[in-house]
Amino acid sequence: MVNPAQITRRPTPAVAVGDVVIGGGAPVVVQSMTDTDTADVEATVAQIAQLHAAGSEIVRVTVNDPQAARAVPRIRERLLARGLAVPLVGDFHYNGHRLLAEVPELAPALDKLRINPGNVGFGEHRDRRFEAMIEIALRHHLPVRIGVNWGSLDQALAARLMDENARRSEPLPAEAVLREALVRSALDSAAAAERCGLSADRIVISAKVSRVPDLLAVYRALAARSSYALHLGLTEAGLGLKGIVGSTAALSLLLQEGIGDTIRVSLTPRPGEPRTMEVRICREVLQALGLRTFAPEVSACPGCGRTSSSYFRELADDIQSWLEARMPEWKPRYPGVEKLKVAVMGCIVNGPGESRHADIGISLPGAGEDPAAPVFVDGRKVATLRGPGIAEEFKRMVEAYLRERFGSDRAAAE
Repeated sequence: MVNPAQITRRPTPAVAVGDVVIGGGAPVVVQSMTDTDTADVEATVAQIAQLHAAGSEIVRVTVNDPQAARAVPRIRERLLARGLAVPLVGDFHYNGHRLLAEVPELAPALDKLRINPGNVGFGEHRDRRFEAMIEIALRHHLPVRIGVNWGSLDQALAARLMDENARRSEPLPAEAVLREALVRSALDSAAAAERCGLSADRIVISAKVSRVPDLLAVYRALAARSSYALHLGLTEAGLGLKGIVGSTAALSLLLQEGIGDTIRVSLTPRPGEPRTMEVRICREVLQALGLRTFAPEVSACPGCGRTSSSYFRELADDIQSWLEARMPEWKPRYPGVEKLKVAVMGCIVNGPGESRHADIGISLPGAGEDPAAPVFVDGRKVATLRGPGIAEEFKRMVEAYLRERFGSDRAAAE
């Protein structure tokens, strides 16, 4: 196992995917994938637009049959008609070489190809099919993600490594051998792509597994043994809390070590849950780690016996929801607004202090008291709000603060 303290991450090449840059020192990029039938153009366009609006900077679509292949150019046209130049990635398994050859308008409508070496074929067929897809990428100046997956690992490679391990005087555990097979499959395929003429600045690697310890081991090995741009994410992360916690743990540890250039949370949505949840999780992880800033940061205490629980929770939820809803309007009007820090606190123990540390904060007095809430702006108490309209008054104060700090007049003066 690679010791993370011993990893010296080499600078990754900058890979251009449409207008988005992966690696090369660029900010970590958020990706997502549709779950619509790609042949259903209207449904797929609608979901891509939703994912992009939620913050997905690159969107991947399944290209699994001729109907899907022919739909992709129409999807691109509909997106451009809406003014959405969203980078699109074609996800290919088993028959990608054939679809790309039989539908010549497919490759020009894409910004990147995703190839799974374990699903290209076997033996000489695999090599020829892989080379055919790389040649199409070269012809259309497309980058390629070589996406190895735990569930579709190259079985010939895995068997060979298992045999070699069995002959060792001290065989490694089977899990360690399979992890090495993943790493080797990704790196060997990347080397094969380079031999075909695809330069390193057009290659992204992923090696996805479903367990956090395996993911950490595999990506630390990839980071130690290569300088390709890396796409991170647990595959089959799972439903709800399990998927969120597992993905957050894995991504956070690797990103803090400087490993990873683009991420996805492969969350299984609960019935009725929007696909956009996975995008929100990615953004929250990056913002929590201080790697990117997408929206105002709201500090709110968890509540305890000192707080008027229902009133405080309602106020915190109201302010948080209001900030999120206003961001599409504020972002173009107030450049830098995403760096705003807001505090909504529940009692006098930590409330005033946290509110002073925020750009603007409000602190309730606690349980059993009339709502009399001091407001702090840039560390100074500026008002005390009382009565039933505290939330609306505080919102007006936030709006005034934004105009003063981030408005066009202030920006021009600075």
